[in-house]
Amino acid sequence: MNEIVNYFSTIPSSHRSLILIGGITLFWLLENTFPLFQMKYRKWHHAGINIFFTFTTIVVNFILAFILIFTAEWTTKNNFGILQLLPEMPVWLYAIIGLLMLDLIGAYLVHLIEHKVKFLWRFHLIHHTDTWIDTTSANRHHPGESVMRFVFTALGVLIVGSPMWMVFLYQSLSVVFSQFNHANISLPEKLDSYLSYFIVSPNMHKVHHHYVLPYTDSNYGNIFSIWDRIFGTFTYLPKDQLIYGVDTHMRAEENNQLKNLLKIPFQKSKSIKNNKNQ
Repeated sequence: MNEIVNYFSTIPSSHRSLILIGGITLFWLLENTFPLFQMKYRKWHHAGINIFFTFTTIVVNFILAFILIFTAEWTTKNNFGILQLLPEMPVWLYAIIGLLMLDLIGAYLVHLIEHKVKFLWRFHLIHHTDTWIDTTSANRHHPGESVMRFVFTALGVLIVGSPMWMVFLYQSLSVVFSQFNHANISLPEKLDSYLSYFIVSPNMHKVHHHYVLPYTDSNYGNIFSIWDRIFGTFTYLPKDQLIYGVDTHMRAEENNQLKNLLKIPFQKSKSIKNNKNQ
């Protein structure tokens, strides 16, 4: 565990980039070999749109990174945050507790709020318009949403009192798990079900991308599934009943054109078939 701490304390930016690119490449290959659905779509065109949003997410996080670094260093120097209140314990347990809380605030909580607050939903909607969920869908976030998610990550670091190595570890795990649970891969159902008791499995997260309520408003987690189970937002739907997208934007010109996707948060709200408060 000490080796992991040392590595993520000084992890180069190039290594973080390799984790992102390596994850997409690995799951891209797996979903072509063991697909959950045989989707008929222009995979490279679809990937191009989603990789654009991945790039804007990277840019937002790069520009604002100094806030995250300052926050982590400040909490450590001033013994501020939940982790600083805990008794001495093994590093691995300390890391698990920290990662659980960062995932709660930086992933589950912000995701839940994005679904409940009208203004934020308009930005998050871009993620849900994807009608072909695969590993490239993981970072299909409007730049405005990327800013909001960064704010909650920084808030999580402050409240939890995370050292910088834990922040880098959390971000790396978050990227890989998001690519994993969005990937169009077919796992044995019993294995997927077992995994969903501990982590967000592919079939578990795919339910969140079903096009109507109440499934859209469920399974908010990214790394750990515990928060959905504790707060009652866990839902199951057989994979053969899944329809990806969101019912207000099911036409290709609405969900598969980059120019329109960037404009969606600023367009007039559409009438909702599933009673979503948009």
